Amino acid sequence: MSVTQQANVSTMPAKEFLTFVLGDETYALDIMTVKEIRGYEIATKIANAPSYIKGVINLRGDIVPIIDLRIKFGIGEATYNEWTIVIMLNVKDRIVGIVVDGVSDVMNLEEDDIKPAPEFGVAFDSRYLHGLAAIEDLMVIIVDIEELISSDELGLFDTAAV
Repeated sequence: MSVTQQANVSTMPAKEFLTFVLGDETYALDIMTVKEIRGYEIATKIANAPSYIKGVINLRGDIVPIIDLRIKFGIGEATYNEWTIVIMLNVKDRIVGIVVDGVSDVMNLEEDDIKPAPEFGVAFDSRYLHGLAAIEDLMVIIVDIEELISSDELGLFDTAAV
C-alpha cells in the first residue's frame, strides 16, 4: 500500500448533510437521521402541548409528533400551504417530523469544514448546534438534531428511558 493510499484510509470520509431553510437562514442536519421528506398535512392537536408542537399524524401506522421549528425558534411567519415541508427524522428509534420553510440540497462536509458555533448571533439555541460551515457566500448552521429532538426542553422522550 502506498503512502497516498494509507493517508486516504486514515482520513474520515465526508458526512452528508441535508440543508433546509428557516426564515432567512440555512441550516443542515445529518442526512442519516432523515427518513423522508413530505408535504405538510394537518396534524391532530394535542391538549396543553406547546405551540411549536403542531400535533401528531399517523405515518403508516406510526404516531408521529410534528414540531414546527419556525415557531420553536421564533424564526419567520409560520404559514402552512402546499409548499410547506416536513422532514421526517428517525431519532433514537423514534420518528419525529420537523416543519421547515424549504429543503435546499444535500452537501458533503469534512469535519474540518465545520467551525465551532458562537454563543450568540443566531436564533437557534447554541446547545443544539454542531457548528457553522461557510459554503461559498453562504453560512450554514449545522444542527445537532438528535440533541434537539431528544432534549428535555421538547419533552418528546421519557428521559428515564433515553
